[in-house]
Amino acid sequence: MKSTMMWAAGCLLAAAAFAGHPSAAVAQSNVVTIYSADGLHDGTPSWFGNQFDAFTKATGIKVQYVEAGSGGVVDRLAKEKSNTQADVLVTLPPFMQKAAADGLLQAFTPTDADKIAARDKDPKGDFVALVNNYPDFIYNASVLKEAPKTYDELLDPKFKKKIQYSTPGQAGDGTALMLQAFHAFGDKDSGLSFLKKLQANNLGPSASTGKLTALVNKGELYVANGDVQMNLAQMQDNPNIRIFFPVGPNGKKTAFSLPYYIGLVANAPNAENGKKLINFLLSPAAQGEVSSVAQGFPVRTDVQPTDENFKRLNAMLEGVEIWTPDWDKVLADLQKDVASYNQAISGN
Repeated sequence: MKSTMMWAAGCLLAAAAFAGHPSAAVAQSNVVTIYSADGLHDGTPSWFGNQFDAFTKATGIKVQYVEAGSGGVVDRLAKEKSNTQADVLVTLPPFMQKAAADGLLQAFTPTDADKIAARDKDPKGDFVALVNNYPDFIYNASVLKEAPKTYDELLDPKFKKKIQYSTPGQAGDGTALMLQAFHAFGDKDSGLSFLKKLQANNLGPSASTGKLTALVNKGELYVANGDVQMNLAQMQDNPNIRIFFPVGPNGKKTAFSLPYYIGLVANAPNAENGKKLINFLLSPAAQGEVSSVAQGFPVRTDVQPTDENFKRLNAMLEGVEIWTPDWDKVLADLQKDVASYNQAISGN
């Protein structure tokens, strides 16, 4: 997910609204600004779009929405630390953990936080899960008769320059792909060895995961990485894409939880409005539409959807073994792992 190069506006483009204002952001009683990784504003209608409209109608507070890559939104927060513009941050791990470690978030306990499982909450109270999700792969079903069954099949010469994945260290889904390779092949060295071989078929780096879907749909690419929530939301506009989970050397399909996290930004100019937006997005009503609209999994334990999307999501994960990364360890090793990845794919 998630581009780090381009910033797209959903409701209002906060970047434009704040351009040319070097002084500290001035609190506005009727505005809240959210920086978010892409995915939850995808689709027509989108979950974010619906919820922002409902939030404004209920509170009179307008939502200024800025979207970029998982790492991009955190980088932007860091650059603006002396002149904070955002109130709420939504991004993927380990980038949310990095934001917390760098002091870019402030502790906030949402209403009904007890309805969110302990595993989905930061122990220090800096963030909680907003929508649960899983990394995946997509392929063009009009070009390929069936999905590649194994990771090794992705090395077939027929895929030369027809595979592309988002860049580890920049995009959340790209980082997830690297972590998944480490897990599927048993250790980091074996995972890097696979990614080195895959480079012969890789079209090249991509800061965005979301934009790869259209390329797969058109047949310019045959295979790309992604995540379940985003890809399902994109299917209505990209009818040729299908989701798959390749089998690793151990004979298993595996994936891990890759939630969208939400947190209150440190020194937020409109912190009270930020709290209201976080509570609204975590409310039973909003969470009740996560699967039906966002194509993701709600995080509230008291929300049990019965819609067809929820059934399809669970069916899609049948036979997929779910594992859990140690995100603190991932964050601690990230810089070194990304350096090792870059060295591996460069052939040095």
